[in-house]
Amino acid sequence: MSTYATPPAGLPPQGKTLDERAVFTPAYAYVPADTMRDITTSFLPGWTGMRMWIIARPLSGFAETFSHYIVELAHLGGADRPETNPRAEGVIFVVAGHGELTIAGQTHLLRPGSYAYLPPGSDWTVKNDHADAFTFHWLRKAYVPADGIGVPAAFVSHDDDAPRIEMPETGGKWSTTRFVSPTDLAHDMHVNIVNFLPGGVIPFMETHVMEHGLYVLEGTAEYRLNDDWVTVGPGDYMWLRAFCPQACRATGDGPFRYLLYKDVNRHVALTI
Repeated sequence: MSTYATPPAGLPPQGKTLDERAVFTPAYAYVPADTMRDITTSFLPGWTGMRMWIIARPLSGFAETFSHYIVELAHLGGADRPETNPRAEGVIFVVAGHGELTIAGQTHLLRPGSYAYLPPGSDWTVKNDHADAFTFHWLRKAYVPADGIGVPAAFVSHDDDAPRIEMPETGGKWSTTRFVSPTDLAHDMHVNIVNFLPGGVIPFMETHVMEHGLYVLEGTAEYRLNDDWVTVGPGDYMWLRAFCPQACRATGDGPFRYLLYKDVNRHVALTI
């Protein structure tokens, strides 16, 4: 059974040594878990009992296609109209607690590992009727329609139920948990889980047009970001602009897993 990192919240003690691990460069940002404290939370109108960490947002010349929140709902917290942008699609991935997601009148009980896709214009609500905090990732993107292809339908799944696709010739040391088929062209973004067993590697410098947001769910690794090898662990976040070179080598005795966003399956927007 998988466990999932959550923000540490609170506040470090005054005697803590500043480790200066956070990095923001023209090619990537590295946001360590230790930065996700009470004083870096935000709130949204129309919600009750909620706070969130905004760990990615569109910035000109950087990651431009998506936003990424970590939302924490207290007991009885939630919203009857969470999404106010009719163009925005979303993905929810639960990392702690239990909650209720209602889509078009149908209620789904969510638990750690639950995954939901929410197409643009969805009628959905979310709430926490439980005593413990309910924490989930919420990724948002402006949906890009495609001629002759309809908007994807909403669905709810779970980490335990989605297929793990092994990368060729890796012996299962590198795989991807896919909630959406790569051949389903109705989807213009993928939010997957990338899995490495001890000793697993990305054995080349990936360099591609897709933007990335990577949140470490569990385990440790050395991750190559442009010119730098960065030591990453549970709750750390990486934000990569298009064409930022990347590679990975898993460390430690257990699995290394991260939630991965990327934009896919559409023409490149042109300015003419």
